Amino acid sequence: MKDFIDPFGRSITYLRISLTDRCNLRCVYCMPKEGLQWQPRAEQLSVDEILRVVETASRWGVKRVRLTGGEPLVHPHIVEIAHRIADIPSIEEVSLTTNAMLLERLAQPLADSGLKRVNISLDTLDREKFIRITRGGDIDRVWRGIAAAERAHLAPIKLNTVIVRGLNDDELPTLARLTIKNDWHIRFIELMPIGNSQDWGDGFPTPSERYVSTQEMHAQLSAFDMQPAQTVIGNGPSRTFRIPGASGTVGFISPLGEHFCETCNRLRLTADGKLRPCLDNSNEISLREAVRSGQSLDDYYRQAVLSKPQHHKMLAYMPACSQRSMSQIGG
Repeated sequence: MKDFIDPFGRSITYLRISLTDRCNLRCVYCMPKEGLQWQPRAEQLSVDEILRVVETASRWGVKRVRLTGGEPLVHPHIVEIAHRIADIPSIEEVSLTTNAMLLERLAQPLADSGLKRVNISLDTLDREKFIRITRGGDIDRVWRGIAAAERAHLAPIKLNTVIVRGLNDDELPTLARLTIKNDWHIRFIELMPIGNSQDWGDGFPTPSERYVSTQEMHAQLSAFDMQPAQTVIGNGPSRTFRIPGASGTVGFISPLGEHFCETCNRLRLTADGKLRPCLDNSNEISLREAVRSGQSLDDYYRQAVLSKPQHHKMLAYMPACSQRSMSQIGG
């Protein structure tokens, strides 16, 4: 392979790296109430090991890197990691997905390190509901994190909202209105059956009740007369629209309602050093021992790229899917 080209002709230019499986929240759709047993730190890749993995990928055409978790901002070396990846000449963009609990303090250091953009999880605007969904989060810290990201010019700011029937689907119009005065890109995301099929507790919808398709979301927003918008940089699989006259955009990410696999350009690296060709597929290629022993990583990448499936199979086993949670895979 001269570049990463999978068996279906897709060019793989994007690597998502889970820096840690640890998180400072317990969002209902991401992990069980009691939490998870964290991976021993010795099993997770070190900063130098992460850099070697990225350097190899960059030689094969990967140009964009997103840092995820768990919650990447709880990693003690997050600023160093962002800086060293941004310094790799062929890497054009380093971005990050976060719950923003620690972003107020870290936004400017991350921007100074070379980080370009942040995606921020925001599933509700209601303070009490936010506490319930995150099991203890503080929405005021999220707003301060967003303000800090704006001051640090980490733009465009994207807000990720997982829509769940009977939980936050009633907030679709209110959330969409955020884009009218703010140059934010809100993305409404279908709930994916990734390690979240358990009972979420009293007052939450059952697994069979939770799913809302993006077609239904779009219909609920029909009064806004949204028009297709030019895709913003790094928009990935989002179908993007704009409320007439709005500063920002409204996007829909629909892994179930509308397959976007034909444009998939990514690999995932778990915190414990496993390349995952597809979010949904449990196939993983472990390169941790190879990177620690100084072996070439090229063959591991070839194996991962050549084993990418043509499309996911989530619809085949809704509402239950992967038993591994999103925080363990890397969101």
